[in-house]
Amino acid sequence: MAINVNLLPKECEFTVKNILVGLFCYKTQRGKFKVDSGALWNIIQYMTDRQYNPILRPHLAENPSSVSYKTEMSKRTGDRCFPNYEINNTMPDYAKLPIQMMNFVTTMHCRDYLLIIDPLDVCDAQAKKGAPTLLMAIKTQTANFENREAIRETWGNIKTLGGRQRLVRRVFLLGKSKDLHIEEKLHLESEKYGDIIQWDFVDTFFNLTLKDVLFWDWFSRRCPHARFIFKGDDDVFVRTPAVLDYLLAEETFVVGDVISNAAPIRSNGTKYYIPESFYKGLYPSYPGGGGVLYSGSLAHRLLVVSQRVHLFPIDDVYLGMCLQRLGVYPIDHPAFLTFDFPKDEPKEPCANHIILLVHKRSPAEMFQLWNETSTPSPECRYATLLVKLRPD
Repeated sequence: MAINVNLLPKECEFTVKNILVGLFCYKTQRGKFKVDSGALWNIIQYMTDRQYNPILRPHLAENPSSVSYKTEMSKRTGDRCFPNYEINNTMPDYAKLPIQMMNFVTTMHCRDYLLIIDPLDVCDAQAKKGAPTLLMAIKTQTANFENREAIRETWGNIKTLGGRQRLVRRVFLLGKSKDLHIEEKLHLESEKYGDIIQWDFVDTFFNLTLKDVLFWDWFSRRCPHARFIFKGDDDVFVRTPAVLDYLLAEETFVVGDVISNAAPIRSNGTKYYIPESFYKGLYPSYPGGGGVLYSGSLAHRLLVVSQRVHLFPIDDVYLGMCLQRLGVYPIDHPAFLTFDFPKDEPKEPCANHIILLVHKRSPAEMFQLWNETSTPSPECRYATLLVKLRPD
């Protein structure tokens, strides 16, 4: 049944003013419209979805390129985006929230940050020929030098992986820290390796989503012809040669350790805590953030759709929200062990040879695993990729 938006009560006008007082309008079973206070993210996203719904606004379907996804709630001066403290009034429990949640709520309208370090030699943005088969984008923090060094010498070693005409490129994604000494060391590291991308935002757990949206923008400008992207953390181990074999055989859109029907964690003591005043409902299916593979063509689509999906504190959930709006379903693969090997199952002798990724591993463990999988024992030389489904 079509709804004539002109007949909605005044309270149901989806405006920024109504958002700021926390009003949400929905239709009851009796067909009446009711105004209620709702979860902040849901309210903002509902308004955005309506704003860019081609059914409600037919001209968007006729001319999608005319769509501009500028957020109405940005408070900018020049190139800087400042906290929006007015939005605190929409969450009755704001004063009781953990500090990282308070910071996120007041700055979640900000998503355009300047590049501090921008490597220019990772890809040739103009040439399709010679574009990398796999671009590895690894989320890290400035202090995690040992992790980055271990990756450069093991599963992210592009010189070792560049044989057999398979081009691999590597970048590390960072915000900034408040430690000026570490920042100076990072600039020296960047000059030495040329694989650091850094933006002008404070590197926190709830800002990991910024690394996704800003990386998609960087990718579209600096490395737009890469066929596939691996996006992962700096504490995982990846069997990169096996990943290349898998990609060349499958060409799947997005694959990883898919989590479905997950609910927000309401325990205030965990870093994943999401209060009900901020988000209600289950999360869409999403690949675990420890490591995920997707095609370069999907990355371009993610950039576009992300401009109309409001930022969310948990980066892998945010990816699921973007995929949901694209109608793309992530493919679950049992060789992605983002929660490590099952503790209640005996580990097979060749277990490390049949996976694509495992989390969590220290730099020392990365070296050990790389040596083990690069020169397999006779027993494991012909081990095949894990395909059987793991128990739920």
